[in-house]
Formats: sequence, C-alpha cells, structure tokens
Amino acid sequence: MRLATKYADRGADEWPPLFQRILQNVIRDMLRRQKVRQLWVSMWSGFGGKDAEEAGDPLDTLVAADDSNFNLSPETLVGREETLALIEAELARLPTRQREAFLMRYWEDMSTAETAAAMGCSEGSVKTHCSRATHTLAAALRAKGISL
Repeated sequence: MRLATKYADRGADEWPPLFQRILQNVIRDMLRRQKVRQLWVSMWSGFGGKDAEEAGDPLDTLVAADDSNFNLSPETLVGREETLALIEAELARLPTRQREAFLMRYWEDMSTAETAAAMGCSEGSVKTHCSRATHTLAAALRAKGISL
C-alpha cells in the first residue's frame, strides 16, 4: 500500500528497490513494536518449566502492580535476559534474506505464500531461507550452551 500511495507517479523500473526498502522498514518497525510482547511470550513459553497443558496464559503470571505475585529470583530474571539477548544477537548475524524469511514465517506467523509474495521470491526459496536460518541459529545457540 505504501508503494502504491507514495510512489505511484514513479516509473515501474524504480518500484523493485523502493518495494525492498519499504519491506525492510516495515519489518523493522513491526519487530520494534513487538519486542516487549515477544520477550514475555518467549520467556514464559521457553523458560517457564511447566508442561504445555499446565502453562496457561502467560499474562496470568505477569507481575502485579504491588509485586505480590513476583516470586522469581534475580538470578533467574538475569539469566532469561542474557539468553534472550544472545538469541537476538544471533538473529542479527543471520544474512538479511534468511533473517527476513525467518521473522516473517515464525514471528509474524505469515504463510509460506505470503512470505514469498512479500519477499518477491518463490515459496521454495522461503523454505530454503527458513531452513538455513533455523539450522544456523540452533548451531550458534548450541555452541553457546543454550538449548531450548
């Protein structure tokens, strides 16, 4: 929509680079907005220590305004923050196309077809980028002693 509304007067030969830049900016904006939400979901689902059936809604376990339900040790909180920082750092090290495909597919829950259309490539390319990204992330985190 941004391309059509802001750059309709430009020639068609200028659209591909404009589209790529708009796509990258939109992805970055969405990631910035969802950083806090993803942080909480990741911490509670990945490090909660409960079975999937017992986990419940992560919002039920957030800290109350008066800290009455705050029972986590500082060591646990720091460990989670460090782990999440390592994961974010490894995501930043991925090649651009792999990172874009990975984030759209797994963080934004876009389908393979939607991701392929947004990236301007085939569905097979999206699957390849996602596979390579997950293998690279898993290896990098495993090398740092993190297993999720």
